[in-house]
Amino acid sequence: MIFTSNFRTAGHLPQAVAISAGVPRGWTGRRYTALAPSRRLVKIMDERVFTRLYRAEVLDKLDPMQVIRDLGGDNFIMCCWEPPGEFCHRRVVAAWLRKHTGVRVEEFMPDFKRHAAWLRGLQERKRYEPTDETIPDWPGA
Repeated sequence: MIFTSNFRTAGHLPQAVAISAGVPRGWTGRRYTALAPSRRLVKIMDERVFTRLYRAEVLDKLDPMQVIRDLGGDNFIMCCWEPPGEFCHRRVVAAWLRKHTGVRVEEFMPDFKRHAAWLRGLQERKRYEPTDETIPDWPGA
């Protein structure tokens, strides 16, 4: 699944990818600055004006399928600063991805059963990924 969220809600998760120009102090997670709006755009208060300019200056220059591949296929959370429910460029990105790829991008809510189950599944899968120590030496290999 692909999600959006803010740093407070999901920034601590390994699936978090910062898509903003700035990141929290001490951030060690992944970044994808190609989706970050410029400081000039961030200062625009009118949502319609921001959306139009953000699409023209950022999104229209990107291939949505390549963005998904770059970010991790189908297991990532695009993060920036604004709390859930407030206007934010991450939701503009979500709408753009849906329009051009058909992929539904939801706001990550860890209390939602489906979202929590997705996260548990990733954690369980990671726990059981084979390592060099768990892969047997096969004869003739």
